[in-house]
Amino acid sequence: MTDRNFTFRRFNAIGVVVSVLPLINACTIDRENPAAPEMEPRRPNILLIMADDLGYTDIGAFGSEIRTPNIDALAATGLSLTNFYAAPTCSPARAMLLSGMDNHFTGFGTMAEHTAVNQRDQPGFEGVLNDDLVTVATLLHDSGYHTYLAGKWHIGQAPGTRPHERGFERSFALMQGGASHFADMKRMLSVYPETVYLDDGVKVESLPEDFYSSAFYTDRIIQNIDANKDDGAPFFAWLAFTAPHWPLQVPAEYLDLYDGVYDEGYDEFRQRRLKGAQASGWVSSDINDFPRLPRVTPWSEISDEEQQRSARTMEIYAAMVERLDFHVGRLIEYLKDNGLYENTLIIFMSDNGAEGNDRLHILDNETWVPANHDLSYANMGRIDSYAFQGPGWGQVSSTPLRLFKAYVTDGGMRVPMIVNYEGISAAGSFDTAVATIQDLAPTFLELAQTEHPGTIYDGRTVRPMTGRSLMPLLTGRVKFVYANDEALGWELFGHRALRQGDWKLLWADGKNGSDTWQLYDIGSDPREVVDLAVSEPKRLQEMIVLWEEYAAANNVILPIGDIGSPN
Repeated sequence: MTDRNFTFRRFNAIGVVVSVLPLINACTIDRENPAAPEMEPRRPNILLIMADDLGYTDIGAFGSEIRTPNIDALAATGLSLTNFYAAPTCSPARAMLLSGMDNHFTGFGTMAEHTAVNQRDQPGFEGVLNDDLVTVATLLHDSGYHTYLAGKWHIGQAPGTRPHERGFERSFALMQGGASHFADMKRMLSVYPETVYLDDGVKVESLPEDFYSSAFYTDRIIQNIDANKDDGAPFFAWLAFTAPHWPLQVPAEYLDLYDGVYDEGYDEFRQRRLKGAQASGWVSSDINDFPRLPRVTPWSEISDEEQQRSARTMEIYAAMVERLDFHVGRLIEYLKDNGLYENTLIIFMSDNGAEGNDRLHILDNETWVPANHDLSYANMGRIDSYAFQGPGWGQVSSTPLRLFKAYVTDGGMRVPMIVNYEGISAAGSFDTAVATIQDLAPTFLELAQTEHPGTIYDGRTVRPMTGRSLMPLLTGRVKFVYANDEALGWELFGHRALRQGDWKLLWADGKNGSDTWQLYDIGSDPREVVDLAVSEPKRLQEMIVLWEEYAAANNVILPIGDIGSPN
């Protein structure tokens, strides 16, 4: 491995801002010949499509057996980023997205449901989107954009923290981290007193009888866009699916879309998925195998009944993803039919890594779930059911990355990411540059020719964004967003990580990780299986120093004591 220069240190994205790229007008620049931009006559629309807990290789274009033709089409005419980092879980990811800054400053230094005693009441750990930031939705709306949200919010229910108060002109929002995907509004966790939806800030008392989350949220975004499509103003629309988040559910007519497909089990599909991802170009062909996690029982060692239930779980998950893709297709078709597609930047991504944790062993689910749901095999995937992937299938969705949601391993944070816009001439290509979810807000502002106010907004002090615009990368003017000597840091639930170039420092507490620092070469070992901490002691110590600098600069408060078993 090539040693890197440590005389020049800069933190960015998930750290301290070091530079502000000049705003440019939206333009069409050929990535092969960027010298002669052609100016766009109008500011572009911005459409962000976010899946919930979708894994790194769950998309057909990236090697999955799951059918996703509409998302695949976006990838075929757009640019896919193979090193795009979101966050380990949903609330921090959403806060980082809207703020363009590290989650420890946003109110979500940890999840509200899993706050340690020493983190409570600390600035940056309020459990709601705090007042130290101004959202990108607010700034876009101020600059003349229509702003719409449909789907999951999960970053505050208190007055002043709700979608209609944080920049969204129209919104239909699920306020918690999840719920039944059907009209029964059943809670996902017992700690939620009730499932709350807000329609433009007004509490929803009941849902339509035929409600299914993916369909309804898409309908709302289409309705919002259609209502103002002729007034000449651009829009920012965030379609925040709750699929394929647990509980895994899909309308009855689609329950058997993948009947029998997964009967060979997760060990077989883990290797199939790896080969498919390599054939697509999404994953390097240098990876020879993808070992089973220690916590995963070999498929051959579980009972026939357990195999049947496990395979059925993955069938439902795959059907949820296929139906999500169907609704993405409806929205894209609407844009094309109404002459809006060509001037719309479309981003498709997941909010964090795939779900792979045992969701019956968090909080009081072990007793609450069986007492309040029909867990029979016949009811799996239907209303009143409660199923989740578990570690075996979660590892398949994360192929070939280590672990999944809730961890700062790459399987918990690196997500599928597609950017599609006529201003990007990159049909079907992959880009390995490292980028983060914090970079989206400054990207949107640059496209909208809108500046962040700096440190004062509406008479109050706010923090500046620390992410960087991706437009120079997307238009081919630069080859990277972060140089090899720049450090990016993360922390959640005490799990810690820092990436500098291809080096990654990792501390992943608990039965899935280690209680000591680990060191990996992500470039050659994206699986994070070859720990170089002993063989590279100098590098290890240098990386630890960098992580400590990141933690000090970014308000990191490591949890002490019980945090409610997030994993």
